[in-house]
Amino acid sequence: MLYSHDTFGLGHLRRSRAIASALTAADPTASAIILTGSPMAGRFAFPERVDHVRLPGVTKLPDGSYVSQTLGLDIDEITALRGGLIQTAAEQYDPDLLIVDKEPTGFRGELLPTLEALERQGRTRCVLGLRDVLDEPEVLRTEWARKGAIEATERFYDEVWVYGMRSVYDPTEGLDLTSDLRARMHWTGYLRREIGDPADPPEVPYVLVTPGGGGDGRFMVDLVLSAYERDTELGPDALIVYGPFLSGEVRAAFDARVAKLGGRVTATGFDSRIESLIAGAEGVVCMGGYNTFCEVLSFDKRAVIVPRTVPRLEQWIRASRAEELGLVRMLDETRDGLTPEAMSAAIRALPRQPRPSDSGAEGLLDGLGVVVDRARALMAAE
Repeated sequence: MLYSHDTFGLGHLRRSRAIASALTAADPTASAIILTGSPMAGRFAFPERVDHVRLPGVTKLPDGSYVSQTLGLDIDEITALRGGLIQTAAEQYDPDLLIVDKEPTGFRGELLPTLEALERQGRTRCVLGLRDVLDEPEVLRTEWARKGAIEATERFYDEVWVYGMRSVYDPTEGLDLTSDLRARMHWTGYLRREIGDPADPPEVPYVLVTPGGGGDGRFMVDLVLSAYERDTELGPDALIVYGPFLSGEVRAAFDARVAKLGGRVTATGFDSRIESLIAGAEGVVCMGGYNTFCEVLSFDKRAVIVPRTVPRLEQWIRASRAEELGLVRMLDETRDGLTPEAMSAAIRALPRQPRPSDSGAEGLLDGLGVVVDRARALMAAE
């Protein structure tokens, strides 16, 4: 069983889907179920013996508070409902292994009753999976202290898997973890992506532009469109995948601008087969979320990353470290200036940019193999 709280974006669901696919592919007797709050879960194809349970969704407001997406319940009521569904699913499914994505206690602590029940039962192994970067250390320390996350991780989790490389970044930097917990941590490497359900990419050379889920991608898409509007000779053509969470009004305005570019730029709202589009691209312009970064590495694509810096510095930290290692090019507001001219120059330079494989970094994409090995070892242990 895999849990991803998914209050925003697609990252947690897509990471859980990749892990579930690898685990079931490695064992023909295994099945997996993903508990997710993502409203997009039904838009993805799941492999044989992998299914999902859609938890009632929540939306984060500009002031940082949360509300129910559709049910009209207050946040305490919706959290209690989600927590009850999680506990019932765990009791009925009775998993050998529970993998929790990023949040040790779940959304607003909704996972704690299930973790306590599994602890009493004593049969299910529990793993906390962390992406390569969470946030800057001071912010993370405050957040985990508020949530009781360190205490929960110490108590409930047999292992912590970091889906990245220690040589790139330690996501627990700044956290006061015991030596016992650190001994239970395993760096897996990044999670390799493959083309599952093939799409038909454009026949002409193109740069793929993807802001991930799109909820915070307005600025990057606007920057790319402005570059093509001002630089009439800019090439290759661009294919923009807005993401499902880009506002409808914003998308309509972007579509009007795309229509005036004479076919040099095309756009679509959402494609669950994004791996095919990345694999077929001449290069990628993206925001630098974890999943897109894994795809850039997996398909060895030259990439320009325009990281967001709010509400977390996660993407900026990942992009700056990746640039230091020669894996990608980052457009940084302070250093480069986020202007149409800077974006145009970056796209023009893509064909001459080194590929990630040219960096010489070893073992970057061993993540799924290590996950399978660690899962086998945990479930076989007395």
